Amino acid sequence: MLKTLFHFLLVAFGSLSLPAVCLAESFTIEQVLSAPFPCGLTSASHAPRVAWIFDNKGERNIWVADASDFVPRQVTHYTGDEGQQIASVRLSPDGKAIVYARGTELNKQETSANPLSLTKMPKQQAWAVNLARGEPRLLGDIGCSEEGCEDLQISPDSKTVIWPAKKHIWIAPLDGTKKSEQLEELLGESDTPRWSPDGKRIAFRSNRKDHSFIAVLELATKKITYLAPTTNRDASPVWSQDSKQIAFIRQPGVEFKRPLIPEFPRPWALWIADAHSGESHELFHSGNAMEDSLPLFAFQSLKFTNAGRIIFASEKDGHNHLYSIAAEGGAPQLFTPGNFDVEDVVLSADKRSVLYTSNQNDVDRRHIWRVGATGGEPEALTRGETIEWNPVETSDGKTLLCLGSTATSPAMPYRVTSSGRELIAKNVLPATFPEAQLVTPKQVVFKSEDGLEIHGQLFTPKNQKQRGPALIFTHGGPIRQMLLGWHYMQYYHNAYAMNQYLASKGYTVLSVNYRLGIMYGRAFREPPNSVWRGASEYQDVVAGAKFLQTLDNVDPQRIGLWGGSYGGFLTAMGLARNSDIFKAGVDFHGVHDWATFLPMWVAEVDAKNAEVAPDVKEARELAFKSSPVASVATWRSPVLFIHGDDDRNVPFQQTTDLVEKLRAQKVAFEELIIPDEIHDLLRWSDWVRAYRTTAEFFDRRLAASGEHQ
Repeated sequence: MLKTLFHFLLVAFGSLSLPAVCLAESFTIEQVLSAPFPCGLTSASHAPRVAWIFDNKGERNIWVADASDFVPRQVTHYTGDEGQQIASVRLSPDGKAIVYARGTELNKQETSANPLSLTKMPKQQAWAVNLARGEPRLLGDIGCSEEGCEDLQISPDSKTVIWPAKKHIWIAPLDGTKKSEQLEELLGESDTPRWSPDGKRIAFRSNRKDHSFIAVLELATKKITYLAPTTNRDASPVWSQDSKQIAFIRQPGVEFKRPLIPEFPRPWALWIADAHSGESHELFHSGNAMEDSLPLFAFQSLKFTNAGRIIFASEKDGHNHLYSIAAEGGAPQLFTPGNFDVEDVVLSADKRSVLYTSNQNDVDRRHIWRVGATGGEPEALTRGETIEWNPVETSDGKTLLCLGSTATSPAMPYRVTSSGRELIAKNVLPATFPEAQLVTPKQVVFKSEDGLEIHGQLFTPKNQKQRGPALIFTHGGPIRQMLLGWHYMQYYHNAYAMNQYLASKGYTVLSVNYRLGIMYGRAFREPPNSVWRGASEYQDVVAGAKFLQTLDNVDPQRIGLWGGSYGGFLTAMGLARNSDIFKAGVDFHGVHDWATFLPMWVAEVDAKNAEVAPDVKEARELAFKSSPVASVATWRSPVLFIHGDDDRNVPFQQTTDLVEKLRAQKVAFEELIIPDEIHDLLRWSDWVRAYRTTAEFFDRRLAASGEHQ
């Protein structure tokens, strides 16, 4: 087990105005965070076997289960809260081996995360396990540069692995008998490699920044073929089942010196190419309206079925829906009509139907649906007061599995049957996990100042006898949605646990799904005058506080707020603009000054173009006014900042700068700074420390009676 101590710096500025009064708790933060978190459920294409990752208090390992009983067994045996991620788990088609990535992506200094502060820096590497022998074998280094960039792909004959690393495609034998080798030396950056079903060729994107190509590498001859190269940006190659064709998404190339403040539509097209000759033609082209823009889930939704149809996503009717088009062309067919959005999309084992998750008829949950590749009425496979995601089907098509949760039971792997769900990972919850003591959040809907309906989840303490403190929670992203139960992303699975813990201590918690979030339609996710163009979403946070003020069990003088990342931004906005409403806040790695992000608003090909955009001065002023730092003069309420200084998402300097501004204003602040941690804290013990410190802060600042404010 881990022997090193937490690395943190806790600094209190100013004297506390409230006595340290702790609210009662019925369980500890360690207990409610103790459930192992599953992710990455996957299946073998030619064997009835599934695999997934379990993160058990920071010990991350791979588990497998076989039909028909699906009794889980652990495959890897890493120990300790080491802070090393496991990702991109893939079962070989024959089900005999597993490959995976271990470690984190590189930061700007080209180093992986080192949350243990080891003297020797960890590496991000590709590994393989033969399930008959069980010992992991190193395949090679990865070292990719973006969050979620791990992308291992096993050949159809189960003998070879490819992955993108160091701007190129690498290859290694699955048995580890040879070192990994670089496959190509093309210009730009090569990524998203995909095997042809016959195993003879590899398609991938060659990203040249202002434009990109889809390339095909023939392994026998080492010949590279570009598919209809243009000045456009091509991405997301998918193969036909006969290995003859490739479908891909095309967007226009980069235009320099565009105005920054106006929002422009992002048109796109679906193309298909002959994989051998490279000859290509357009199958579908979007319109030019804002709702015709490239949909949020475009790349993960593109599928080439075994029925001569290509599945793709579009938001042209205001919601993210699936469409089908014949490989020969023709009119697209809408598959999922209705007032809801589609998220996960996978093909069935025979690739003749589509499995997807959506919030149809249950807006604040997810369920699994199936629709035929040639159309028909979608069929709901799960329903009720449960939540399901990450569907996979066994190779024989007889069993559907997924990950799922409820309001009180955390995420776990399940088998889906005609009568409901069956838990397959039994007896893995610690005996002390407080399932029976959790509350069931209530769905609430309230209106923002401009009349927009906002959804939230209300956690009400059990056995509350008098008015008490309350908190607003805002998620990050901002393209996220909190649910009426345990979340499918680990960051928000943890946040849900924290909200349960706060409720157990007597806090009423309202989790606000503010505009910019997903699953309420494109117009809700892409509102005007939002983010750095005006922060219109902040009014939803204020509306949430006003909703809390109407509740009989809430003391309106003891409302605070907390959140991480974009939620940290909104926390800082609340304290800066409305210290009269929000009496204390906890800001996890939040954005505080949008103006410093100006270069990120233009194409990454040349950030200097931001400085020559025709409205750069107006954009910078607008961005500053839309930031917490613009309202520091009216910030009065105390705040706790929590930030890891190797954050690869929000620069640590965002917190450094705001702290100095608050110091000058003599605003009370505290800090929990975690050296060498990243944005999504890698160590379980760091989550425990951060959440315990958060609760203690609110106990000091909000738990006293209202007259002490």
